[in-house]
Amino acid sequence: MSRNFYMGIGMGLMVGGLAAMAMRPKKKSVKTVAGRTLKTMGEAVDAVTELLGL
Repeated sequence: MSRNFYMGIGMGLMVGGLAAMAMRPKKKSVKTVAGRTLKTMGEAVDAVTELLGL
């Protein structure tokens, strides 16, 4: 795959993570939301790498 493809995936993950943190309910702590966001992003990266066969 090309480098631009990986850059696009990385940028998409960063933007998605920032959007998830911005939309979080105000009652929950930042640590909890950040942990869940990182877990979800990790699962997404695993799924993409599995699909690509990396």
